[in-house]
Amino acid sequence: MEVMKITVQEYYRTWEEICLEKLREIGRCSAAEWAAAMGYGENRNGVTTVIKRIRKNMPDKLKVYYEKRPRLYEAL
Repeated sequence: MEVMKITVQEYYRTWEEICLEKLREIGRCSAAEWAAAMGYGENRNGVTTVIKRIRKNMPDKLKVYYEKRPRLYEAL
């Protein structure tokens, strides 16, 4: 009798990657809508630090529409 071994490779994601994945699901939206989708409620301050880190570390994965408010964000 042959025993098959199944290996599971663990994949760790950062919070920024999780937020970008959620943004891909919901499409182009404002920071308030993105925060609500992430479970922060109506408080958009929950994603502002994440947006800053994404724009600094992964600028090619986030597109920002309009430099003045209201800004819209889209994951690339």
